[in-house]
Amino acid sequence: QVQLVESGGGLVQAGGSLRLSCAASGRTFSSYAMGWFRQAPGKEREFVAAISTTGSITYYADSVKGRFTISRDNAKNTVYLQMNSLKPEDTAVYYCAARSQTPGWGAGRGYDYWGQGTQVTVSS
Repeated sequence: QVQLVESGGGLVQAGGSLRLSCAASGRTFSSYAMGWFRQAPGKEREFVAAISTTGSITYYADSVKGRFTISRDNAKNTVYLQMNSLKPEDTAVYYCAARSQTPGWGAGRGYDYWGQGTQVTVSS
């Protein structure tokens, strides 16, 4: 089991950048694929990005490709989401999540463990 705590959200102007962090507890962090998701008001939660256990494979939603970068530091039990060129439509609560690296992880399916979320607001 793993517990996740996100941080780094805030208010930023369009075109700006933020870096989200997700700190994980437990000694098995490196055995989990990690993902970032977001949920805007009145919308369903959507997949943003995922990263493999070693960090060698990443996947992104088309809406963030080229602007967001997911990375991880297994020595620090932390996964990051660097967000550049932010747009007002990126406004949402961002969640990190973990699951085993079995089929479906890169498509944002079947994540078992979730953080509490961090708010990102992009003003126009």
